[in-house]
Amino acid sequence: MPDTVRRSFGARLQLAMDTRGQLCVGIDPHPALLAAWGLNDDAAALERFSLTVLEAVGEQAAAVKPQVALFERHGSAGLAALERVLAACSEAGVLSIADAKRGDIGSTMAAYADAWLRDGSALAADALTVSPYLGFESLRPALDLAQASGRGVFVLGLTSNPEGASVQHVGGDHSVAARIVDAAAAENSRELGRAAAAGSGSLPLGSTGLVIGATVGTALTELGIHLAAAHTPILAPGLGAQGATGADLRTTFGAAYPTVLATSSRDILKAGPSRDALRDAAGQTLAGLAG
Repeated sequence: MPDTVRRSFGARLQLAMDTRGQLCVGIDPHPALLAAWGLNDDAAALERFSLTVLEAVGEQAAAVKPQVALFERHGSAGLAALERVLAACSEAGVLSIADAKRGDIGSTMAAYADAWLRDGSALAADALTVSPYLGFESLRPALDLAQASGRGVFVLGLTSNPEGASVQHVGGDHSVAARIVDAAAAENSRELGRAAAAGSGSLPLGSTGLVIGATVGTALTELGIHLAAAHTPILAPGLGAQGATGADLRTTFGAAYPTVLATSSRDILKAGPSRDALRDAAGQTLAGLAG
């Protein structure tokens, strides 16, 4: 689709979730999974693994999320494999979220944005995970380029790793996490306000999402974080192997649950290398998300 008429990432994600459901499948070629699939731990195997997953679940998942670190560990050959996987996602019409968690300041952040969010870049994905812990506004180059190119970002907001609380929960009712959530909501309000002024009709999700762990439990309530009215897509890793269920997600996110894109990786990937088994695993996960 030409840049001049490309819909926003939020609009494209909304359509994908409405059409296919709320599942994002992580493409995580861990060495142990490669071995379980009978594959070598090399760049060629990463590509074969990833394209098999894409082929198997591409018609079921609203998005796929390649874990960039597992490609980077193979150097330039691994990144070349990732480039081909991202291109295959685009050709198949499946939204891609590059899970790179980039964050820096100034020209360095601009360079990261250029790599992952610019039209014509070999690494361009539909969205990128980013870290705001140098200050939310340090993400401005990525936020602005994502808007300009019809792409999105998912900002680390409230993660479920035990170490995260030592930073994210600080401040109580005015916690670091709450301020990140508010900043993302404000970004989406500006985007959707422009869309409304342009007469675009019903407003979709915004293009600035949040990463909120599926296993954060009652932390949202305890920190006074409210998500339901923000039009903010929520990427929720932790479904399946990390313990969260669809029922848990409905309880954790409450009224905001329709905006949740739930991510499952190992719980689905362990069904490979059979494409049929991968499809069945994804289908079972989707059923759990639908309740």
